Amino acid sequence: MRLFIGLTIHLPLKTRKGNYILYILSKKNDMVFQKKTMLAIALLIAGINPVFSQHLPSIFNEPSSQKLSRMKWWTDARFGMFIHWGLYSLGARHEWLKHNEHMTNEEYQRYFEEFNPDHFEPKKWAAAAKAAGMKYAVLTTKHHDGFCLFDSKYTSYKAINTPAKRDLVKEYVDAFRAQGMKIGFYYSLLDWHHPDYTMDNVHPLVQTDTSAANYERLNKGRNMAKYREYLKNQITELLTKYGKIDILWLDWTWGKGDKRGKHAEDWGAVELIKLVKKLQPGIIVNNRLGLEDYADGGDFVTPEQVSSKELEKFKGQTWETCQTFSGSWGYYRDETSWKTHRQLLDLLITSVANGGNLILNVGPTAHGEFDYRANSALDSLSYWMHANDKAIYNCTFAPESFVQPEGTRLTYNPSTRRLYIHLYNFEPGSTLTLPGYAGKLQYAQLLNDESEILYSAAGNDIVLKMPKVRPPYEIPVIELILKTAK
Repeated sequence: MRLFIGLTIHLPLKTRKGNYILYILSKKNDMVFQKKTMLAIALLIAGINPVFSQHLPSIFNEPSSQKLSRMKWWTDARFGMFIHWGLYSLGARHEWLKHNEHMTNEEYQRYFEEFNPDHFEPKKWAAAAKAAGMKYAVLTTKHHDGFCLFDSKYTSYKAINTPAKRDLVKEYVDAFRAQGMKIGFYYSLLDWHHPDYTMDNVHPLVQTDTSAANYERLNKGRNMAKYREYLKNQITELLTKYGKIDILWLDWTWGKGDKRGKHAEDWGAVELIKLVKKLQPGIIVNNRLGLEDYADGGDFVTPEQVSSKELEKFKGQTWETCQTFSGSWGYYRDETSWKTHRQLLDLLITSVANGGNLILNVGPTAHGEFDYRANSALDSLSYWMHANDKAIYNCTFAPESFVQPEGTRLTYNPSTRRLYIHLYNFEPGSTLTLPGYAGKLQYAQLLNDESEILYSAAGNDIVLKMPKVRPPYEIPVIELILKTAK
């Protein structure tokens, strides 16, 4: 893979351990070259990959330095909250309820008529997110069922026309902004309610009859051009009615080979993203518009519901993994597949250790509350983050010269030059060998209480002496203060 910056060619190679290095072809005494090299390295350290979109045309021609600045708060934050909430919370059996049970609009209407979140207090949501260490939030303003939590003048299918009688998006924005959190909107490109939205292979009405004749019958009178205009109008509303919006999470586009899917041209994706950036110049947009043929068709990639092991392959890219507490995004009353506290911590730590973000989803109930399982998970994260958040914020993967000992994860703050060892297998009174760390270490301490960790040199290695009593955290963290290079 090659990156062309001016006349300088940067050829990134992977080491045997999968980490990126740069092979530079240029004049070493060239000041312009040196500045460009430092920028490329800074992008990689920040988790922004300057190489993965090479050879592709650009829509905006944004300089890499400008993107680095625009994305900085997001790459520093590392941890956010996703909120999937809508009519499906009443059914309480998956946010794809309408699809899974191939309901008609008329059958799904009962949820619209009963939607009355009488316990909806977004200030509680925001307080819980902030306590858990989350720095930003993204709310489903409209999911695939087409129901809008905001007051749109382009549809009557909105919360203000239900017994709720409120613009729920406005209340969310006000509450989270008051907590100092960045504001994000999710908006589904799909719409299973709109009369002009044409059939595709996940539409509820084609799940029992996938024949061409049924597609043709159901599409009669539908006009995707009209839906594109509706889409543009609603995005305009969301980006002009609520002040500064920091993230737009658009969902989703099929692969190019899927003949019964939706693609970039169905959304008018190029014009749509131009509109988004015009209305909110500093906004960050995900990569699900189907604009992979452009270098800047999305600001970050979005691995969904993958294992922590799978996250390693995204190292060096700009990415955010979206994950749920359980197996569903919307509230699912009878679901038992909830992740443990350790699994959630592993996702967060492994994301940062590979230069990415974690956005963790809550599916509120029809009352508008986080249920007891979600609150318990958030409380456990809050406890850990209060003591160990320095190992998450402003951090990324460690430099190649620091080997990761078995049973640990490493995160690194390049500004403070502090290295964090996340101890997955802590044994009281044991030792931990750091291979090749001799001469690099100034001081070592437990992060949760800043208590000293004793260590000694053994050849080229450093040997840490673990405390006799286990710290009260599922995954304790040791902070290494590194010597400043002379």
